[in-house]
Amino acid sequence: MAKDRKPASGNGRPAGTGGPAGKGGRTRPAANVVAPQRPWGLIAAALAVVVFAAAVITYAVVQVNKANADKVESIDEIAGVKTYDYSAGQEHVYDAVTYPESPPVGGAHDYTWADCTGTVYDVDIRHENAVHSLEHGAVWITYDPARVSDADVATLATLVDGESGRMLSPYVGLDSPISVQAWNNQLKVDDAGDKRIKQFADLMTYAANLEPGASCENPEFAANPAVAGEPAAPAGPTDPATTPTPAAETGSMSGSTGTSAP
Repeated sequence: MAKDRKPASGNGRPAGTGGPAGKGGRTRPAANVVAPQRPWGLIAAALAVVVFAAAVITYAVVQVNKANADKVESIDEIAGVKTYDYSAGQEHVYDAVTYPESPPVGGAHDYTWADCTGTVYDVDIRHENAVHSLEHGAVWITYDPARVSDADVATLATLVDGESGRMLSPYVGLDSPISVQAWNNQLKVDDAGDKRIKQFADLMTYAANLEPGASCENPEFAANPAVAGEPAAPAGPTDPATTPTPAAETGSMSGSTGTSAP
């Protein structure tokens, strides 16, 4: 007996074979679509650069604000400063001068000035030469070598070394550990880390220059400084007094801008 056969489809193939998808026919595999990869490495590097730059800027702003926080605009803002009234044009002398203030802050002085180009002296320089430097606008930081440690001297030296218009020297018999002078102004403190020392130096360096354009350079004095108590000796350049005044004119304290503070 013959087997039943499925009727042929209209295309000559048996029914149920080769039809379109969804009707029993074969289906083509789906295309393998690959999504584009993000450059995560570059993105991470860019973010790192941004974060680093922000940190650097923030640090710089903080440092600038910190530095400006201690700045002063007037000598009156520094507690403990005493002011005096020495006029310009004090007499030039070769003799020793007895100053009413110790260290002196003005008055008659030697014809030559002590080098004040950021000079750190290891001797008590002749006071008459130092006062001439004050007239040129220098800030003179002094310390009692018997009361200040080597570490303290090194701290003070960082405020002077290489800073034009400043000089540092020991001062035997000083009545405080540290004293800072500019013409007509003086500050005495106990601690080398006292922020008022830097405030005074930053504000007063060249601020009290009574001879505009006068130099602080005297390499001959720097190389062979005259010592306090010794007779005057030629030690570099000289300049004329700005105006004639009575010899060794003394100053009178005109007041204090505050009391000593730690």
